[in-house]
Amino acid sequence: MKKLQNITNKYISFITILLIILIWAIISYTQLVPKFMLPSPLDVFLAFIKDFRLILSHIGITLLEASLGLLLSIIFSFFLAIFMDRYKIFDKAIYPILVISQTVPTIAIAPIIVLWFGFGILPKIILIFSTCFFPLTISLLTGFKNIDEDMLKLMKSLDASYLKTLFIIKIPFAMRSFFSGLKISATYAIVGAVVSEWLGGEKGIGVYMTRVKKAYAFDKMFASIIIISLLSLMLVWFIKFLENKIIYWKE
Repeated sequence: MKKLQNITNKYISFITILLIILIWAIISYTQLVPKFMLPSPLDVFLAFIKDFRLILSHIGITLLEASLGLLLSIIFSFFLAIFMDRYKIFDKAIYPILVISQTVPTIAIAPIIVLWFGFGILPKIILIFSTCFFPLTISLLTGFKNIDEDMLKLMKSLDASYLKTLFIIKIPFAMRSFFSGLKISATYAIVGAVVSEWLGGEKGIGVYMTRVKKAYAFDKMFASIIIISLLSLMLVWFIKFLENKIIYWKE
């Protein structure tokens, strides 16, 4: 019984995905929803195989945009979080602005960014940056604020400077919180890249989606949606792998 429970716990997500695909196949093959509106899983798979090379070239551009935007977000969030942690008055001043910046939907500001910066890669990176830096900054700040006071008092008793306390205590102990925010930002990065590509560009999964939608090729449309989900999952798994390697002491 215990062995069965362990197997279930380990593979429950995989089993759930298989069940969803099975239900999707039944709905498609029984024509509960017209096939042109909901292609079968097999049709979607064949569409992916047919356009594999083309899709692969689009994936490379989307991943490049997402990676650059995410990297800039990480750098900026570290500097901003450290600055806000060091100077409490700026924390109180900047925090509400960060919150307000997230109340504006990405799809609403995307046309303005494209209008200002054109249809190249720059507006896409800016849009990804604008959606990713908030969870990263807040997760780092939360990590800094949740550090054990006794450890901070110990560093103070040793007459350690803020920089020493930051690198010896604050950053290492804030890593768990940071990686939690990074996993969220990774999914935002892919979605942000696709949304920005909808508004214009020569390559990218968002551009591919726009083209197949205009051609009413819904099987290819579903294939691109699944690819976006897989890209997000791959990024999250990669970040989780890095987390286990970097925070080797967390267990």
